[in-house]
Amino acid sequence: MADQTRGSEPSLAGTLGQRFLSFEGTEGSGKTTQVRRLQDELERIGWRTLLVREPGGTELSERVRTLLLDPATGVVAPWAELALYVAARAQLVAEKIRPALESGHLVLADRYGDSSVVYQGVARGIPVGEVEQLNDWATSGLRPGLTVLFDLDPEVGLSRVSSRGSRDRLESEPLEFHHKVRNGYLALAARSPERVRVLDASRPEEEVWGELLSIVLAHLETVGSETAGSKETTRP
Repeated sequence: MADQTRGSEPSLAGTLGQRFLSFEGTEGSGKTTQVRRLQDELERIGWRTLLVREPGGTELSERVRTLLLDPATGVVAPWAELALYVAARAQLVAEKIRPALESGHLVLADRYGDSSVVYQGVARGIPVGEVEQLNDWATSGLRPGLTVLFDLDPEVGLSRVSSRGSRDRLESEPLEFHHKVRNGYLALAARSPERVRVLDASRPEEEVWGELLSIVLAHLETVGSETAGSKETTRP
């Protein structure tokens, strides 16, 4: 499993890449709720922020999202699925993420390229190196300076998802698929500890929140204060 997450770690140089934060996790990990709370707190203390989600965030990408997550879409070939995710990501980077970074915003991404590495790479069986190469090509090598992984046993996460209602196409995959996703994320974190920080998402919400905020604020101390000072904020 570890070899499946081997790959280069190119990143955009300087503070541009360091102001790009991504958040990953297994289904039902509570990631989206915590990231929205994080944006509120960062806004409160004066950071200009943009929060985006994957797939989605632009008109084209949201249409792709509907196609990918609708159970009615049925079975999608792994390479076709990857191509759709990467197309949505390329549009999001070009239209929203890169302009926001260049204008001094802090960008928070609810999922990014690591999702393709583990979902389409590790879990679907596409060589991870090829997934990473395609991601880098589509995004001109833009990778986050910090990634926070919300780790949770898939059985627990999927039970949370089911309690909210019907599952989408990916959430409906067999449990074995979701275990592959989790293992892929953990292997990725082990190979990139300088970028990927793992949060135990099985703990009470306030404990998870406290550690998330601590990790992000520590990272932002290394970025500097050049993007602070305005409460301008944009949500997906």
